[in-house]
Amino acid sequence: MKPLHRHVVNTSRKVLCTAALAASLTTAAVVTNTPVAGAGEAEPTPDSPQATDRGDARLDLPGQLADPVVPPAAGTGGNPAEGSSAIPATALDAYKRSEVAVAAALPKCKLPWTLVAAIGRVESVHASGYGLKNDGTTEKPIRGPRLDGNGYAKILDTDKGEFDGDTEYDRAFGPLQFIPSTWATWKADGNGDGKRDANNIYDAALGAGLYLCSGGKDLSLPADLDKAILGYNQSREYVNSVLGYMRQYQQDGTAGIPNPPVGNYPTPPTPTIPTPRVPTPQPPATRPNTPNNPTNPTNPSNPGNQTPNPKPTPEPSKPTPEPSKPTPAPATLAKLERVGEAKLEAEAGSLFAEGARFKALLSDGKPAVGQAVVVAVEQDTTGGTGFVFGSESSVVVRTDAQGIATAPRLKAGPKAGTFTLRATAYDAKSQFSVAVDGKTTEKPAEQPVELTGTKTVKVAAGTPVTGLQYLLARGDKPVEGAELTAALVEKSAGGAWTPVDAKTAKGPWFQGATAEEKLFTKALRTGADGKATLPALLTADVPAGTYHLRLLTADKTELIVTIEITAAPAPAPAPKA
Repeated sequence: MKPLHRHVVNTSRKVLCTAALAASLTTAAVVTNTPVAGAGEAEPTPDSPQATDRGDARLDLPGQLADPVVPPAAGTGGNPAEGSSAIPATALDAYKRSEVAVAAALPKCKLPWTLVAAIGRVESVHASGYGLKNDGTTEKPIRGPRLDGNGYAKILDTDKGEFDGDTEYDRAFGPLQFIPSTWATWKADGNGDGKRDANNIYDAALGAGLYLCSGGKDLSLPADLDKAILGYNQSREYVNSVLGYMRQYQQDGTAGIPNPPVGNYPTPPTPTIPTPRVPTPQPPATRPNTPNNPTNPTNPSNPGNQTPNPKPTPEPSKPTPEPSKPTPAPATLAKLERVGEAKLEAEAGSLFAEGARFKALLSDGKPAVGQAVVVAVEQDTTGGTGFVFGSESSVVVRTDAQGIATAPRLKAGPKAGTFTLRATAYDAKSQFSVAVDGKTTEKPAEQPVELTGTKTVKVAAGTPVTGLQYLLARGDKPVEGAELTAALVEKSAGGAWTPVDAKTAKGPWFQGATAEEKLFTKALRTGADGKATLPALLTADVPAGTYHLRLLTADKTELIVTIEITAAPAPAPAPKA
């Protein structure tokens, strides 16, 4: 196959493609549907329709997008054009989700999403120019040339036009350019919508991943990787191009950029189907006479009138062996169900009560131990409900000895809304999915914190102020462990309460580390009951007057306590002698 040779353009045209693509991207996309998979384990052969000369869908793209700059394969040197690692956000999400799904279904394959992305780049430039939408579909169909034998392989129609719109010959179709017969075997549902459509990049990416991994390949091995890509397109030039993009994505990373708008260019028309000609019936062929088929044998049981052989002496009969018992088929995945019926509901911004649990069962009724289960948040309208461990919207968990997989705990999004938590378990041929409706409710308006307790104290000079206790609470709930500061204050010229000067202050004080040390500020902390008790305020040698003590929390909740000091009573006169 030589599709890349056919469509080579000059270098300057190639260099312009990435700048033109970046300038055309305007629509952002985020799709968070869970992947599901289902396909057999058959090994594609080198002469399979998918690997034949099937042409290049990029011929339908405008010139600046049809032939993007191909980065060199590892070890060949050279630099790709700037921006070549940018991938439309929906395509990037689809490629990464294909890796998650295939890793759960076929963990030994080690499929890197960068391989699927590289194929998407070579096949359709990630559906750029066709109007890639947030849900993975495209505004315009992506179809390769007719496979009518005119410059490409000849493949008569196999799908009655269901996939490729052509009822006479097959065409490669969709962002990953599947041949209809290949898709019929490897079709997959990559976005959990119940459909398997290779025109949707989520479905196509998952189907491509399963196809690449078929036959028990380990794509971390260079030989298997090479074999997988050749099975997609039997061309060494194609392999080098795919590996070049794959290495580029792995080494330099990728940027998810807005989906490109649909291009203003025609798509190839569906051909008119000619009236089929009815073949003229032919008489059946007469069987010729041969030496081994004599027309008039003298004796059919003894051709050539030969002397018959004597009858052989019968051997003594042997006992008939007992039939062996058939080996029972190994148990397969048969069911996935939710454990428990607790509502999946929490206030906005808070944690859900616990992680949802799901049980996987085998066809023999036993638990599926070690079964991979993909758990994902879908259709989220809460502004970001997700797992507590990070920002990922899906995670693969394994079942325990009882066949139960426990999803990580969820944290509710910042606003009221709904979402779906979907768990999907699957093996190489089937999948089972359970969807649980979730809800985030509006967080009630937070009640203010209040500080309550004695506000006025009156004592004579020299009498310590004791027993002052204050409660910090939010509504009827005490606030435990809150820090408070108790400080002697006075009003400034502007009317604000400010701490007194410790060097010149004459008001009530707290005992310091020594008898001589006077403290006019004291740090406190509330207990489990939300209460804080002040140590004794000493008033010895304090002039009569009115003083103020301010209790202040970290969030600026305050309470002013007025302390009135009266003159010490005159000492009683000494008794007369």
